[in-house]
Amino acid sequence: MDRQARVELSTAAVPAAEAFAYWREMICETFVQLRAAPIAAGAFSGRIEHVPVGELELSTVAAGGQVVRRTPGLIARSGDEYLLASIQLCGRGRVEQDGRVAELGAGDMAFYDSTRPYTLNFADEFRQLVVQVPRRGLAVRDTRALTARTLGRGGPGQVVPAFFTALADAARTSPQTSVSLLPHALGLLSAAASFAASAEPGPDPARALVRERASAIIRRHLADPGLDVDLVAAACRVSRRTLNRIFAPEGGAAATIRRARLEQAKALLVEHPDRPIATVAVQCGFGSESGFHRAFRAEFGTTPGGARGQ
Repeated sequence: MDRQARVELSTAAVPAAEAFAYWREMICETFVQLRAAPIAAGAFSGRIEHVPVGELELSTVAAGGQVVRRTPGLIARSGDEYLLASIQLCGRGRVEQDGRVAELGAGDMAFYDSTRPYTLNFADEFRQLVVQVPRRGLAVRDTRALTARTLGRGGPGQVVPAFFTALADAARTSPQTSVSLLPHALGLLSAAASFAASAEPGPDPARALVRERASAIIRRHLADPGLDVDLVAAACRVSRRTLNRIFAPEGGAAATIRRARLEQAKALLVEHPDRPIATVAVQCGFGSESGFHRAFRAEFGTTPGGARGQ
């Protein structure tokens, strides 16, 4: 499936006897490799509307009851590294991962991570908006504390489902306009992840906004070798000390910048196998190829060339 264009898929395109087999193919093409089984025998119908917004993917799913699993075997056969969030629009759903269960009603959402096994359970007909983003696109290093936790009604995360539902509606009619909202969408998704992990930066909500702004600045300027903690702090109108406190869970602001550069470099090495390593180093803001090699080995335990080979 072309992930860069709006796509509509429906089981109505095939005979009824082939509907669920076709549905399995649909969800694997749209999301990641999955196993699925219907809740009840008999007729099944499902529809997916997929709309990309930059590197963010928004998929509205309407279907009958089913159980969907991401198994260790499927994970081993694919290198997909996505953070996903299901936003329940109609019906009920359940997300299971990392030993937790999130029960979803209309207006609720929950995260899950494609790099570990998970189960999605829908007892009856449902409708969901699934938000999918590469893990490298978010300022979230370890997702184990935030998966399968219900966000939505009555909490600080309640604005997130409403925002992404509106964004999906806008993307259908005005794709170019919606792309301009991408930095805000990624920042809001990172903030929601913090809410889910009960790791908000502090009692002052302004700190969450500073974190979002700083993360967006870092993502936009990774190629600038002059990007450092002082420049990010100045752009956010906070002190260097404040910025380091906000990013303390990640080891500080400098570590966050370095890690973002390295994650981007690792992705480029895999996505563009013919691109010289020196070019990748420059594109990710490293002043020298030797410094890039040292930092890469320290972070990932292998050389850039070794990562590309893997």
